[in-house]
Amino acid sequence: MLKLSNTVEIPESEIELTAIRAQGPGGQNVNKVASAIHLRFDIENSSLPDFYKEQLLKLSDQRITKDGVIIIKAQQFRTQEKNREDALNRLAQLIKSAVVQPKKRKPTRPPKASNKKRLDAKTRKGRIKNLRKPVSGDE
Repeated sequence: MLKLSNTVEIPESEIELTAIRAQGPGGQNVNKVASAIHLRFDIENSSLPDFYKEQLLKLSDQRITKDGVIIIKAQQFRTQEKNREDALNRLAQLIKSAVVQPKKRKPTRPPKASNKKRLDAKTRKGRIKNLRKPVSGDE
């Protein structure tokens, strides 16, 4: 069971984990040992609540296919067990991040004091520029 919250859990039967050979350096061992994990999770056919499914399918994440399948490849670690754990953690993070609702922005107005300060600064700057002009009676 992959526990997402107190009420939401994903049974292991819905998560398809396949061991594959990892890419990158590793000497002769990399060609023999299947230490990387390929995780597939079908959103539509899962036991997740409908709200979770909707939010996941709305995401524009490259790990989610057009068919609604999450594909995660974990090959960071040398052992299959750690990669399996990493893949499951990344799946849980993806699902949790999709469900978090961003806070609504409350429109605010600038305080009167800051507005007055800005206008005073503009007036002061305007006076300084006026003093730079040649006096009209000298010509």
